[in-house]
Amino acid sequence: MATHHGERMIDANGIRICTDSFGDPTDPTILLVMGAGGSMMGWRDEFCQRLADPGRFVIRYDNRDTGKTTPHCPPGEPNYTLDVLADDAVAVLDAYQVEQAHILGISMGGMITQLIGLNHPNRVLTITPIMSTPQAGVVTDAFAGKDVIELSPPHRKVLNLVTSRDQIDWTDRETVIAMQVESFATIKGSRYPEDPAMADHIARDFDRAINYASSVNHTPAMAQSDAWHHRLSEINKPTLVIHGDEDPILPYDHGQALHAAISGSTLLTMEGVGHELPRGIWDTVIPAILDHTS
Repeated sequence: MATHHGERMIDANGIRICTDSFGDPTDPTILLVMGAGGSMMGWRDEFCQRLADPGRFVIRYDNRDTGKTTPHCPPGEPNYTLDVLADDAVAVLDAYQVEQAHILGISMGGMITQLIGLNHPNRVLTITPIMSTPQAGVVTDAFAGKDVIELSPPHRKVLNLVTSRDQIDWTDRETVIAMQVESFATIKGSRYPEDPAMADHIARDFDRAINYASSVNHTPAMAQSDAWHHRLSEINKPTLVIHGDEDPILPYDHGQALHAAISGSTLLTMEGVGHELPRGIWDTVIPAILDHTS
């Protein structure tokens, strides 16, 4: 079994970034980039281990305003954009002395993955956006109550969920855990059951976070970021797009649009899967990632 090296703090870009790694540093590197509101703990230990065991060096880290990365901005006041988060990802590679890596991101992390490919192409071997989109503005506009026409907006149940979250006391541990469990149940697909350990995962995330309330900052950070979809033809790295066909936040046409925009990319459809990466699909997704990064 590949070695789990444990947490390591690095100083870069005026902040301290909490990182973690699995495997042999001499193996090809996979950098995992988490989505909006989630810390690196969203990349489950077993998932990281299964990527590392066949010969990959796997790095995960806390984005700004999550986990132990500091400082945290006041809730609702992010002082950064997705481009800055892409720069942070490259700083993590610098700290581990990794010249080039396979970049794999989920949801907002998939957006950051695209921007790493665009802004730092010399640091990229391959990219893998999972349940992501080429147009963050479609989602943030829908959350703000604006009409969107370019791609499908989030489902009504998601918009209702976002509205209800505005009333949450993000410092109340039990309330937040219950709300997050409900949220994950709302955005899952029909094929796989709910994760019985979800409440424990969320509790672990809450307890290690310096300021869990600041995790709400990723949506406004996306809203104040520049569009990049018109640049996607510039990406010339091997690209694997992975998307669930029942995704209620970023519906399936977002994955199709991303696939169409990046020349030569491959689309892997997760049937019956929502905005999630359930354990039941790992036996399909992990071999695909390992093949893509070989």
